[in-house]
Amino acid sequence: MRSITKTFPGVKALSGVELEVRQGEIHAICGENGAGKSTLMKVLSGVHPHGSYEGEIHFEGEPCRFKDIGASERRGIVIIHQELALVPFLSIAENIFLGNEYASKGVISWNETMREATRLLERVGLPEKPQTRIADLGVGRQQLVEIAKALSKEVKLLILDEPTAALNDEDSETLLELIRELRDQGITCIVISHKLGEIRRVADSVTILRDGRTVETLTVRDGPTAEPEVSEDRIIRGMVGRDLDHRFPERTHYTGEDAGETALRINGWTVRHHIDHHRKVVDDVSLEVRRGEIVGVAGLMGAGRTELAMSVFGRSYGQYAGGTVTLGGREIRTRTVPEAVEHGIAYVTEDRKQFGLNLIDDISRNISLASLPKLARRGVVDEHEERRVAERYRTSMNIKAPTVFEKVGRLSGGNQQKVVLSKWIHADPDVLILDEPTRGIDVGAKYEIYTVIDRLAARGKAVIFISSELPELLGMCDRIYTMAAGRLTGDIPRAEASQEVLMRHMTMDRG
Repeated sequence: MRSITKTFPGVKALSGVELEVRQGEIHAICGENGAGKSTLMKVLSGVHPHGSYEGEIHFEGEPCRFKDIGASERRGIVIIHQELALVPFLSIAENIFLGNEYASKGVISWNETMREATRLLERVGLPEKPQTRIADLGVGRQQLVEIAKALSKEVKLLILDEPTAALNDEDSETLLELIRELRDQGITCIVISHKLGEIRRVADSVTILRDGRTVETLTVRDGPTAEPEVSEDRIIRGMVGRDLDHRFPERTHYTGEDAGETALRINGWTVRHHIDHHRKVVDDVSLEVRRGEIVGVAGLMGAGRTELAMSVFGRSYGQYAGGTVTLGGREIRTRTVPEAVEHGIAYVTEDRKQFGLNLIDDISRNISLASLPKLARRGVVDEHEERRVAERYRTSMNIKAPTVFEKVGRLSGGNQQKVVLSKWIHADPDVLILDEPTRGIDVGAKYEIYTVIDRLAARGKAVIFISSELPELLGMCDRIYTMAAGRLTGDIPRAEASQEVLMRHMTMDRG
């Protein structure tokens, strides 16, 4: 790709980007949110057609001018987006060959479809029958179906955008091993990822983008210019343009009586599964968080962390089966989301696109959503005040957008997360529950969000911090609770916490 320039209204997403990928390698693309990684791959795969950008694409020695995705797929270039494009109520086989059916005179040959689907599933190591519905698969297995779908199109260049962002460690390792196997079979792979440890393990080369421009390409393996050790710090320096000497802001950590008075106490909280009412997803959980304290919640997939947070926040998940919530020493009811918000509890969801934002509305409206009464006079929202508040947060939170009228759906993941945080900060809650607040966000934006969280704690807010990244919990939290199978298994002070200690508690059967 030579001198690729792509402009959206008010924003130059790419400016003269250069990218060269060798046949049969795994080539990683790194950069902060908004650096242009996904846009560059959409240009390559025909999502942004020829004529909508400047520059040239050469594939296998020939110039390419893709008018749409179909044109790039016919050349063997297939992209798998971060949001998977599968139809949940169709079978695996139907999804693999959707739009590419084995058919004669309009009649699908199901025998051939099932036979070929079985072969592809074996190739990607997925032990499922081709008749299985996509809705019955976890996200990790759905990723493998997407790769099987790509292989059905005789892929030569496979592009994966944040393939492990929503996966647990086991599913991530399975997927990375498959990518290595595809490389060994001669399939070239481009991987966009924020997980620098994974990149160092699998990538042969790394191209770093910053502010829509190519910074550098590092050869990690098997080349005459290979670097002996491309460290995470080396990649970070290229991504953010500076050294990040500390991944987390410095702050004084308080525990126990050294922290403020108890802000939130949950006692005996029990929640049953929203469909299977016999199964407890949160089982007799009791915890507390003090003012000015950041308390982590760690657990493996299915431990019940999100279920706990959502059920406390207006019983947004499952069937309530018992327990009390005490705020500032007074028992409160949080039977609905408005009740929880009225009592000063906020919840930043792990799924910002589905539950945290209105993607088709602008930044200004999204920031005001949780605090409209503060901006209203006689029931009418003061739009001038709404805009002024949004502008203040755009500046203070460093939201990268030309104006507060930019549609949120057009922002990068990190900037979307800043909008979600701005919405709840303006609501001025006493307790802020953060569920995977940095998922899918680059290291530079993570540091900015960590700083915001620290400022909230310094103002006396009580913060519950749920994360799957143990180093993040160890770097940010004053105490860490661990969960397994819906129960609390530990309450670990910062001084005693390590990844090994947390993992041991996260894999316990009982509290």
